[in-house]
Amino acid sequence: LSRLPAQMIRDQALSLGGLLVDRVGGPPVYPYQPEGLWAQAGESYPQSEGDDLYRRSLYTYWRRTLGPPEMLTFDHSTREVTNVRTERTNTPLHALTLMKDVTYVEAARGLAQRMMTEGGSTLEQRLSYAYRLATSQPPQPDAEAALVDNFHQNLDHYRADRQAALDLVSMGESPRDETLDITELASYTMMAYVILNIDRTNNKE
Repeated sequence: LSRLPAQMIRDQALSLGGLLVDRVGGPPVYPYQPEGLWAQAGESYPQSEGDDLYRRSLYTYWRRTLGPPEMLTFDHSTREVTNVRTERTNTPLHALTLMKDVTYVEAARGLAQRMMTEGGSTLEQRLSYAYRLATSQPPQPDAEAALVDNFHQNLDHYRADRQAALDLVSMGESPRDETLDITELASYTMMAYVILNIDRTNNKE
């Protein structure tokens, strides 16, 4: 297996979450970056709004001294020197980015909403739907059982703490589907996290 390039990992997550804007051409955009990052250079970061937040990574504005941390984490070239081949590392930062960066939190919530509105009527159907979207194959029985068990654990947690559920599904600029139950949406979002993190999603054979 070989991990997808940094730009593809982000674009794939946005696509799975139903957020990717695939309009071709136009000026560069300024997607999410950590607050205060550009302050190091004495500048403010003009974060984009609306569709521009979800354009393909190809259109991301890039400063050589302040490249997007999310892409640099996944070994994107810094563009300071010519780079013939991108190196591939394997660190805990990859999983942390996929689970904590607002781009992936928002994409996970979008995938969760797709599970609940497009994936069928049962928990198993919805989890299998998301798994197939991400990997192009159905989950093995043991993987499906683990996802089902994890979902119920999260559902119990968020039923006991609705504020935590609301905080999770409110991250990002795109509006959540307010017709969906918050505790269920948060629980499916956690399952989407898991699916976005597995090797089969982010690697190619």
